[in-house]
Amino acid sequence: MRQILATICLGVLLTGSPLFGQALKSDQQFGLTQNDWPWWRGPNRDGSQIDGKEVPLEWSETKNVAWRAPVLGRGHGSPTVLGDRVFLASADEVRQVQVVLCWKRSTGERLWESIVHEGGLHQEGERAANKKASLASSTVATDGQLLYINFMNQGAVFCTALSLEGDKVWQRRICDYIVHQGYGSSPTLYQNLVIVSADNKGGGAIAGLDRKTGEVVWLRKRPAAPNYASPSILHIDGKDQLIFSGCDLVTSLNPMTGEEYWEIEGATTECVTTSVTDGVHIFTSGGYPKNHVSAVRADGTGRVDWELNTRVYVPSMLQHRGYLYATLDAGVASCFRCEDGAEVWKARLGGTFSSSPVLHGDTIYATNEGGQTFIFRATPDGFEKIAENQLGDSVFATPTLCGGQIFMRVAMREGEERKEWLYCISK
Repeated sequence: MRQILATICLGVLLTGSPLFGQALKSDQQFGLTQNDWPWWRGPNRDGSQIDGKEVPLEWSETKNVAWRAPVLGRGHGSPTVLGDRVFLASADEVRQVQVVLCWKRSTGERLWESIVHEGGLHQEGERAANKKASLASSTVATDGQLLYINFMNQGAVFCTALSLEGDKVWQRRICDYIVHQGYGSSPTLYQNLVIVSADNKGGGAIAGLDRKTGEVVWLRKRPAAPNYASPSILHIDGKDQLIFSGCDLVTSLNPMTGEEYWEIEGATTECVTTSVTDGVHIFTSGGYPKNHVSAVRADGTGRVDWELNTRVYVPSMLQHRGYLYATLDAGVASCFRCEDGAEVWKARLGGTFSSSPVLHGDTIYATNEGGQTFIFRATPDGFEKIAENQLGDSVFATPTLCGGQIFMRVAMREGEERKEWLYCISK
């Protein structure tokens, strides 16, 4: 299989092979570097980082810890890294605020806290049915100039833009939101837009907002059904496609206009995962009312090449060199062949997974809810475990790997109190 590694300012792009979707050329405008992790699922938008820098394989509360910092409140959003700064969304129910926090990457010194919403964390009868849910489950996105974050507040979903110093630049209400399991969709950036989704039982929306002003450029109404996936923009079939799964649909839109490229019935109702591609298929997964992993043709023909009755509900999947890697919610790692969905291998890891696996080079890092991180090879030749590490008592946030460092949001019990920490793991 031929691979051409083309390094640009955003990172390493995998091109030249029909088995890989190309990274977006428009991302070059953001002026990011290989040391950054600018949004949910990372610089390549698929959970991978191929920057060539070695990251630790072993750690503990003391080993290979560059620093740790307390996180005020609670949340499941992942760390976002830009230059010498690390950003994280959180919700503090004691103070009744939803905030974005910023630390100095090199030292762990907290630089600022920006209150995005004060009050309005709960409306009457609004609490999520899923006790695992948080009020800050979205991941901050950055274009190198502004920060963007989604919060559900006052019975609606809002997208807010902040300066790199935490000053509020604009805030836009997307639509009403009827709470079911919770809210966790993260914003995604494309050219001059920030794209936000808010599927819910009352009828949701997906919208493209002007990044500088917050003005609505386009908005599409969505079916009245609960769904939790984040929009994903992939370059496949010769064009950039905004891919969105859930509400029993797989939808492809023009990310600049919101115009529909194609839409098929090819998913279950409730999805959480962000879709990935091999350049031919779009891989979707969900967990209610049915379990499914499916391979949908990206060319608009409506063809579903294969579908599995496999529960990959919360953790997003990885695609690497023609194979699909998944950590099932129930604690099993699996490898499927992209071409036909054949299960090549599976292995019991243990625990329950909500965090998504991350690919660094050809190595997968997967953390369960109990704080165990399993490190294994992304290879179809069989499950090859490299290491296992324990950090924290409760982990729902996906780790961030960039610039030779791992950033982990973990929670620990100190007596009766639950306390969150942000760790920087580095050799």
